Amino acid sequence: MKRKPSTLRRLRTEQSNDAANDLDHKSSLDIARLINAEDASVALAVTRALPQIARAIDLVAAALRRRGRLIYVGAGTSGRIAALDAVECPPTFNTDPRSVQFIIAGGAKALASASEISEDNSAEGRDQMARRKPTKHDVVLGIASSGRTPFTVAAVAEARQRGARTIALTCNSNSPLERAAHFAIVTQVGPEVLAGSSRMKAGTAHKMVLNIISTAAMTRLGYVYGNLMVNVAPKNEKLIQRAIGILERATGADQKSARSTLKAASNRTPVALVMLAAGVTRAQALTALKKSDGHVRHAIALATAK
Repeated sequence: MKRKPSTLRRLRTEQSNDAANDLDHKSSLDIARLINAEDASVALAVTRALPQIARAIDLVAAALRRRGRLIYVGAGTSGRIAALDAVECPPTFNTDPRSVQFIIAGGAKALASASEISEDNSAEGRDQMARRKPTKHDVVLGIASSGRTPFTVAAVAEARQRGARTIALTCNSNSPLERAAHFAIVTQVGPEVLAGSSRMKAGTAHKMVLNIISTAAMTRLGYVYGNLMVNVAPKNEKLIQRAIGILERATGADQKSARSTLKAASNRTPVALVMLAAGVTRAQALTALKKSDGHVRHAIALATAK
């Protein structure tokens, strides 16, 4: 079902921002100042949604712990932001690429070129979600600034019907997407400097929210030690140096010991960390990590208790 233009215009995200009415008369510096001033309100909008964000974190962490998936779904800017967060999880946390996924209206080609017509296709939204076969073990998070994108609403509704836990991420309350999901995270950023351009404040808010959810969930799973991304997979020289630095900071080891232990651990940073922190062998570290389901701090405690 297509959105009625008259209804769409009533949304806060579609209205004109009075502070920007003469945008095309302003100097470059004044335009930059105005956009920057509006962007300063984004963090506050996210702050107001923190209780709902925390609820999402708990759901996602629980799903990933039981080998379920986090599946993002969106169209246009929302889909591209979803894709960015999903594809960054494996290099940051060394997770299975299947654990955090994305669905974008128009398919992968929409990442590089706009496919606006696809966002109105409810049937395609249902079909794309059905192909992922969501279950009660999964969390599906639909993103739409307006909260009315037919593709996303249909995909979330399909996931919920199949038993998945569903979350709406939007900038407008009481939307069709919110009604389709179990609950909503609403970041009310107000009208954009460029009227209706949700790639601006709305997009910034939603990138912030996805960063918070994925980072916090992975932290809860123990893939972070202190504030160090100890699950990083050192696959190039930069990441090898980063892993060595992480081991030094986390354990107090000198560079030589950190480097040799990382090598002995077959370049697996969590294994090396447990070896250094608990003073155990590679085999003992692996056993502790297996027993703790990859939770590094718990693994260190288990290995130390031996």
